[in-house]
Amino acid sequence: MEILVCIKQVPGSNKVEVDPVTGVLKRNSADAKMNPYDLFALETGLKLREEYGGNVSVLTMGPPQAKAVLYEAFAMGADKGALITDRKFGGADVLATSYTLSQGIRKFGKFDLIICGLQTTDGDTAQVGPEVSEALNIPCVCNVHKVDKVEDGNIIVDMEMSEDIEKLKVPFPCLITVQKDILEPRLPSYKKKKATADRGIDQYTLNDMEDKDEKHYGLNGSPTQVQRIFPPTSDKVQETWTGTGEELSNKIYEVLKKKKFTA
Repeated sequence: MEILVCIKQVPGSNKVEVDPVTGVLKRNSADAKMNPYDLFALETGLKLREEYGGNVSVLTMGPPQAKAVLYEAFAMGADKGALITDRKFGGADVLATSYTLSQGIRKFGKFDLIICGLQTTDGDTAQVGPEVSEALNIPCVCNVHKVDKVEDGNIIVDMEMSEDIEKLKVPFPCLITVQKDILEPRLPSYKKKKATADRGIDQYTLNDMEDKDEKHYGLNGSPTQVQRIFPPTSDKVQETWTGTGEELSNKIYEVLKKKKFTA
């Protein structure tokens, strides 16, 4: 079984600069990590490989440094990886991102199962996975919290709904997005990290895509435009007090009384 896991490098904290002109995150200036939801997607793929055989590939889209998450995936057990990177892909909304990923997937190979995390921590839209499946014209199941089994060219999964759980049988090729509680991700292996440190990574730019029309990618291909994005203002007032316990308790009482939190 050929399995592809789509992963993403996201900011490691909420202290991220924003481009004042385009309104997009300056990913080059931020500490980064693998999107937490994608760890569960990768573990799902690795478990399926262990049970049914095959290969687990990983694909990411981002600036050149995003290849770091591919090597992290190698250290967890992924077999091969590819990076989609081009300045012309920058500033993409979920539609342009999904289309770019679908083009990269077509270039990367043919897969029976594509697994995505439910959502990303820097976007939280949960739209990219389903939109990738639409662009590839394959069936999709979202909110998967359990993979039951694989049999006769189908995968049987439990999909979490608002009030119940539905069991679905979906033919390959297909795409699923998985919940955080599906499995516990394994830790990267130091031995695998050393063994895969020089592993080659396929890299795709716009010129490698079947569709080379720049209007379908990045800001040009994004119908959703951010008008303004800015960090929230802080109105926190902080003071440091010293004194005895009685003095400090009296001072706290006076402050509460002044703010009318007490009689």
